[in-house]
Amino acid sequence: MKPVNSAVIELRDLQLRTDIGTYGSLDTRPDIHLLDLTLGIGSHLVLIAKDAMANVFDYDPLMAEIDRLAEDGHYETQERLMTRIAQACVAYPDIVSIDICLRKAPVRRGNGVLGVRLSLDEAATKDLRHSLPNPR
Repeated sequence: MKPVNSAVIELRDLQLRTDIGTYGSLDTRPDIHLLDLTLGIGSHLVLIAKDAMANVFDYDPLMAEIDRLAEDGHYETQERLMTRIAQACVAYPDIVSIDICLRKAPVRRGNGVLGVRLSLDEAATKDLRHSLPNPR
């Protein structure tokens, strides 16, 4: 059996500037939307012989795309934004697995945090990569 070597890139508590949901006058409107993102990559992108950007996964373009998606207009659901983030992630062949959690707060009467999590293993990430992109 081939040994499994893996590494992850972890992003925690990134506050997104986004507009998600439809709320009535008496509903609690969230003040904040937070993104957690864990991306599985090959360990060869972390265990490097030479200190050079060419040898690692450059996450800056992906972060810029996530910002763009978050600010791309109104979303009815957190799930749609998460789908678009997952689709952005699979555009990078070095990403082999994806775990996304999008949370909002407050939920009721000024407190609580509610989140949705999506976890894609290597097979599910590959399937998404090879599926046709969905229109917004």
